[in-house]
Amino acid sequence: MSSIGKIDILKDLFNEIIISEAVYDEIKEKKSYGYDEVELDFIKVQSIKGEIYRDLLLNQLDLGEAETIILAKEINADYVLIDENIGYKIARNSGLDVIRTLSILLKAKEKGIISEIKPLLDEMIAKGRWYSKNVYVKFLSRINEL
Repeated sequence: MSSIGKIDILKDLFNEIIISEAVYDEIKEKKSYGYDEVELDFIKVQSIKGEIYRDLLLNQLDLGEAETIILAKEINADYVLIDENIGYKIARNSGLDVIRTLSILLKAKEKGIISEIKPLLDEMIAKGRWYSKNVYVKFLSRINEL
């Protein structure tokens, strides 16, 4: 969302976003999308308690995804945002309510926060976000924006 200047969608939908320290560190590692936005007042950084579980998850996930799943379980998060397939599957298998970026855009449209998804999706893709042609066409067809 930050790549297209729409980080406010997250605030409008969720009021508060809690991210793990690893996710914060990944964002602050290089001055790119999200670098400044991660400092906004509605984004909170929290450390995990279950570091032993992190090491187990690191066999399959990167540090940010591992800590995201652990933190979501620890704080009983309403939703956890993970786009990568392996992280998504592990989070779902852990009993978490997992959403992806496309689902967030759809929720925003349903709540009237945005009127169209396709222009935003196209802009995200132009700025480096990747979706397969199949996912792109199926999603936009399903929401009658193709």
